[in-house]
Amino acid sequence: MNAKQKTEDTVYIFDTTLRDGEQSPGCTMNVQEKLKLAQQLARLNVDAIEAGFPMSSQGDFDAVELIAQNVFGPAIVGLCRTGFADIDRAWNAIKASERPRIHTFIATSPVHMKKKLEMTPRQVVKAAVDGVKRAKGYCSEIEFSPEDASRSEFDFLCEVVEKVIAAGATHVNIPDTVGYAIPEEFGKLIGNLIKHVPNSGKAIFSVHCHNDLGLAVANSLAAIQNGARQCECTINGLGERAGNASLEEIVMGIHTRRDIMQVKTNIITQEIYRTSRMVSNITGFNVQPNKAIVGRNAFAHEAGIHQHGVLRDKRTYEIMDAETVGIVKSSLVLGKHSGRHAFNDKLIELGYVLDHGMMNKAFARFKNLCDQKKEVTDADIQSIIEDELTIVDEVFRLESVHVMCGGGARSTAMIVMQVGDRRMEQAAIGVGPIDAVYQCIKKIAKVDIQLVDFSVKSVTGSMDALGEATARISDVNDKSGKLFTGRGSNLDIVEASARAYVMAINKMLHWQKAAQEKPPAKAEAGKKPVRKTAKKKAAPRG
Repeated sequence: MNAKQKTEDTVYIFDTTLRDGEQSPGCTMNVQEKLKLAQQLARLNVDAIEAGFPMSSQGDFDAVELIAQNVFGPAIVGLCRTGFADIDRAWNAIKASERPRIHTFIATSPVHMKKKLEMTPRQVVKAAVDGVKRAKGYCSEIEFSPEDASRSEFDFLCEVVEKVIAAGATHVNIPDTVGYAIPEEFGKLIGNLIKHVPNSGKAIFSVHCHNDLGLAVANSLAAIQNGARQCECTINGLGERAGNASLEEIVMGIHTRRDIMQVKTNIITQEIYRTSRMVSNITGFNVQPNKAIVGRNAFAHEAGIHQHGVLRDKRTYEIMDAETVGIVKSSLVLGKHSGRHAFNDKLIELGYVLDHGMMNKAFARFKNLCDQKKEVTDADIQSIIEDELTIVDEVFRLESVHVMCGGGARSTAMIVMQVGDRRMEQAAIGVGPIDAVYQCIKKIAKVDIQLVDFSVKSVTGSMDALGEATARISDVNDKSGKLFTGRGSNLDIVEASARAYVMAINKMLHWQKAAQEKPPAKAEAGKKPVRKTAKKKAAPRG
């Protein structure tokens, strides 16, 4: 370990939920949802936000550019390949940021170089160095990743890392791209790289681990113990295949076992749970109940002996306080006689700040719920607010749902939807009430879609619990297989299911509209980059 990293006790958290996390099938976020999540990541106090891959689509470029213009505090990172057109495109997306960072990558494993890139090792080294130099002409923070590093030949990896640092890379990220590594092996790889690369002290070493063997967090922690001082991760471990290293698990692993890890992070841990819920609600990917740190059962105790111990002293069976990760246990109970001020106080306690219009809509839903339930829980209120905060262009808006079913009769549904300034009604018969409702919605929307996945769960365990429905759809005519997720909540699970379906359709139409926009223009060949200094902004973070 070099002298710089021996004395450095901070691990920087690089969040890639908006980029790598969005590669999960069905995890499609629109531009405004990405901005909302980036602002929450800034409140979480991550050190860097990988906002997207600007060259991949106009939508990605727009999202990265919007985040760069409006999110302050963390470095805003644009991912790109080593080609000059990619790098130029990434810079144009992030240049408004107070802390822009270009993250460029190229594969270095034998199988990737031969089969995917069809390049020789010498060509890869040249592309890596040229790419870093090109990026360095734009901004001071440059990150380089040798893709599939954990399956690369060590001596070649050392050569690439040494040369990109000499070319100006400030961060060198070592990815376990396919989740192949084992903790002891991966930790040694990081330690040996830092030891054998002569100029390693001039860059921060980072890791990016995938969870194919369920070892992403363990590999990341092993790397940190061997000198890595940046960790790339996602909220809820979101990501393609089996996902990425989970931000909350890495952060709380460091926080809880600092006696062993001997490092800290800059994360505001009280924002972890809220961020987890936001990601879950935007993407429609529910967190498993037994998920570490943020799962519903993470701080629950059912066994009598455990309950007895916790009542005596929480430390008997809890190594963390729920409040540390932002799970609030409040004594303030709301009901039908609660007023607007009490409701607003509860929202502030739960960490929500709503504008006047959204507050009115949320309070109206709260009062309506109070008429149907004796006691409204924090979880109920969170579900209401997260429904209202969902950002999607409402081409279609559900007004009412009526169903008849049971008793041997065929399920019949009638719905009313607002389409622009028109109020449309439709009726249908289905094999069940939800099928009948979905047929009505499809007839009004006139879309050719397939329901890929559907689930319903209760917000709490009581008989009068809110139901949360998630619907994932695809466009039958779209050969790419892109999935769109909608979420809805209501005491009536049929209406919750209808809301989820309508939201998914609205998201699909939004994406299709964006996809029809003109593709990005190609960068001018051979145009030399001009070094620019990003303007500092005095606006508050988040």
